[in-house]
Amino acid sequence: MTTHSTQEVERRGFDDPDDVRDFEHGRAEVLEMAGGTIGRLVLHPGWRWSQDVKPIAGTEWCEAPHFQYHVSGTLHVQMSDGVEFDVGPGTVTSLPRGHDAWVVGDDDVVLVDWYGASDYAKRH
Repeated sequence: MTTHSTQEVERRGFDDPDDVRDFEHGRAEVLEMAGGTIGRLVLHPGWRWSQDVKPIAGTEWCEAPHFQYHVSGTLHVQMSDGVEFDVGPGTVTSLPRGHDAWVVGDDDVVLVDWYGASDYAKRH
């Protein structure tokens, strides 16, 4: 017996994003699909939000909340309340507004972000 889906299927890859936002030491690749936005952030060694994205955002701390899966590399996060921690591959994070972050080590950090990508590093 063959079954057919009555819903529209979307299948996309980051090799053909709807938008690419380049910034110093990295880029955000954005897909618009299924009524939402998903982003892949590729952050190179030397990237730090407060140096590379803050001038674009114009805020003291990153005000984009994130819900991310960490594919590779190590990211150090500093919350505005002083809490700090490292995040590595295989970890899922839910970060509220008010943070800084930077790449630790010599490997690229790659993140898939289901929540904070819509306006991330978007020039207005």
